[in-house]
Amino acid sequence: MRASGPGESARLLLDVVDVLAARSIDYAVIGALAASLHGAGRASLDADLVVSASVMEGMGLNEALKRAGLTTEFRSGDLEDAIPGLVRVSDSFGNQVDVLLGIRGLDPKVFSRTVEVPLEGTHLRFVGREDFIAMKAAAGGPIDLVDAEHAIAADPKSLDVELVRNLGLRFGTSASASLERMLGDAGLSRQPSHNQGYGLDDDLE
Repeated sequence: MRASGPGESARLLLDVVDVLAARSIDYAVIGALAASLHGAGRASLDADLVVSASVMEGMGLNEALKRAGLTTEFRSGDLEDAIPGLVRVSDSFGNQVDVLLGIRGLDPKVFSRTVEVPLEGTHLRFVGREDFIAMKAAAGGPIDLVDAEHAIAADPKSLDVELVRNLGLRFGTSASASLERMLGDAGLSRQPSHNQGYGLDDDLE
């Protein structure tokens, strides 16, 4: 195990990623670590990632993590939960990693848009900026919305606005509306057409 004391959840994350790699499971680092990468840095002792795995596959992953010497707790959600299940990994120092078994509305292509960041001789795959912003808009909490706003403001000109809009729509009308407000505040609002009206597309969720 890499961690040698408290405040080293990123090192525990590397141990988790080793197990994911051995099982060929795609992942993307999210949460506070991704916030720091995308210009919304904030202090957090924990690490989070989302994986391309079903709840059933998550049960197998839970056992594999245990065999690797890690302490785990498996949780499954109900049909209304945005997160169908998770594996919580911890160590004796209080470090913690939450492995989310998908997120409702998440684009399956999220794993092809990850950003690789070097850490201690390996590379971690972080969620892409547009996916991060859409996920935060969907989460909808005060801190989540601030994270999304900061990620947009970090470099508005480089943002793929149409991609982030489409990703927001996948999470529903509430997330899309929050996203449009933030884009408007950043000067990235949709330009009205000369024949602007209201049609079926306006009701897409």
